[in-house]
Amino acid sequence: MSMYKGNNAFIQRLLLFLNMIILPVLIVLAWHLATSTGAMSTLILPKISTVLETLKDQLTNGPLAGDIGISLSRIAKGYALAVVVGILLGVLMGMNKFANRFFMLTFTAIRQIPMIAWVPILIIWFGIGEESKVAVIFLAAYFPVLVNTVSGIERTDSKLIEVGKMYHLNGWQQFTQIYLPSALPSIFVGLKLGLSVSWMAVVGAEMIAATSGIGFRINDARSLMQYPIVFAGIIAIAVVGVIMDLVISLIGKLCTPWERSR
Repeated sequence: MSMYKGNNAFIQRLLLFLNMIILPVLIVLAWHLATSTGAMSTLILPKISTVLETLKDQLTNGPLAGDIGISLSRIAKGYALAVVVGILLGVLMGMNKFANRFFMLTFTAIRQIPMIAWVPILIIWFGIGEESKVAVIFLAAYFPVLVNTVSGIERTDSKLIEVGKMYHLNGWQQFTQIYLPSALPSIFVGLKLGLSVSWMAVVGAEMIAATSGIGFRINDARSLMQYPIVFAGIIAIAVVGVIMDLVISLIGKLCTPWERSR
């Protein structure tokens, strides 16, 4: 019986893995067929073998690895700041109706402004140095973290809050024992969204005003018509983004073990 369950679990994992890779494999096949048959010119869509070889060369002998490191260091600064401020203010707005009413309208209005519109303003304020990139990342990650934190706090079961009051829990105890466990899944949704958006934002900012970073490298290669480098950079962005998403998802699962039993 245990062997049957083990085989069944293996088959389920295999089917899940196949389901995940079918679309990427189809995209790669379509790319290969389009370039090998001449349906698309290799001037605008390089062969996938050429792109992969370029990616390998750029990572081992070229500047791509360094550019990725620079972009990630910018992410670390802006994203960490957004997480701290977003969670703290989100908890305050979620637990305090006065604070919610005070901040919500202004934050909702600011949140509607496209990130690309902030770039010229931030360049005027901070120049084209590291500060403007960190500010772009902060703005990109801040609102997903804030909104999901507020949502998680507000969705806390009112019955649990009443139980906490019956046991005369103080504000800190209510937060750590009732609000936080209830809000953590929603907070991690915000952390994932914020990380994804901030990764896209830093690449966009580097394309507009930067002298380093993966976004700058892609834009520089485009201006020099080095299209294999452009596609190699895009693939690198996608892979790094997936890895970051998997890491934050793993951390979320470790921090919310009760969610796995649902």
